[in-house]
Amino acid sequence: MNLEARKIEFIQEFLKLQSEASISRLEKILRKEKDVSIEPMTQDELNERIDQSEDDFKNNRFKSSSALLAKYE
Repeated sequence: MNLEARKIEFIQEFLKLQSEASISRLEKILRKEKDVSIEPMTQDELNERIDQSEDDFKNNRFKSSSALLAKYE
């Protein structure tokens, strides 16, 4: 199914909603999505970021996944 068909199907399902709470949740999601703008990186920016990450790792400037998970438990 292409993007246009998915949009139409979503709108049709949205129009069937009777719950104000559900509509409010979807409105919040839509607002959040509109606020997020991700600019693609250039190849040079990506390579620079990779170099920085490798340097950070070599110099022990990182946190393990277990340390990050422990922070949020």
